[in-house]
Amino acid sequence: MRTHFRGWVVGTSGMLAMLLVASTPVLAQKVYKAPNGPDGHPNFNGIWQTLSTANWDLQEHAARQGLVTAAGTLTADPGGTGVVEGGEIPYLPAALEKKKKNFENRLSLDPEIRCYLPGVPRAIYMPYPFQIFQSAKAIFFAFQYDGAVRNIFLKDPGPAPADSWMGQSFGTWKGDTLEIDVTGLDERTWLDRAGDFHSAALHVVERYTMIGPDVLSYEATITDPEVYSKPWKIRMPLYRHVEKGARLVEFKCVEFVEDLLYGDLTKKSK
Repeated sequence: MRTHFRGWVVGTSGMLAMLLVASTPVLAQKVYKAPNGPDGHPNFNGIWQTLSTANWDLQEHAARQGLVTAAGTLTADPGGTGVVEGGEIPYLPAALEKKKKNFENRLSLDPEIRCYLPGVPRAIYMPYPFQIFQSAKAIFFAFQYDGAVRNIFLKDPGPAPADSWMGQSFGTWKGDTLEIDVTGLDERTWLDRAGDFHSAALHVVERYTMIGPDVLSYEATITDPEVYSKPWKIRMPLYRHVEKGARLVEFKCVEFVEDLLYGDLTKKSK
């Protein structure tokens, strides 16, 4: 079809091309510029939370029946579109077999079951909020789940002195993006409830970028040559809580699993 446009005769495809070219500068002008925080960088202060189902499974997955069938839908897994760039985690063959066994035995093996600290990046996308405290000299993350915390070093602390559940985090600003290099992570943490795991060689690089007044783009590049054939990336938005009175509430889940953790140590009555 041909269309008259301000005295010109153009084809439909040409007209669409003209409109796209004309709109490009307008789209470029809509890149969000976040207000500065107390340190002169974008202000990340606030309580954040994911809406993804990444904690159930990082990869795309259908809804599935829970392992405790007597609980019905209370323990069913919600479906999700996945947050892995490219769709699949690039496991080495032997590691993929271990992942499958983890999934089959997740009710007893998932460290979340026993209320162990979640590690990084899992702490970010668990179905609980976390709070970022950003001052002129420090950045600190507090998680509702199990009272987990992360101190983000802003000067290179050197190699992690020992592996720990939440690892060691060193943050630097790359323009308006906060990049956090995470090392020294305990190999016992999982990445989700689907059995995705790592070794002690795990290295995570996170990137936090404001893309709206109350929206952070979260990316994490995951490297572990003992488990994966190449580095891979996850990406998802995080949303700031804006409701009145928003705050973290206590979730010290150890008390909910005391019998699971210590039941075999209690004295049996005669």
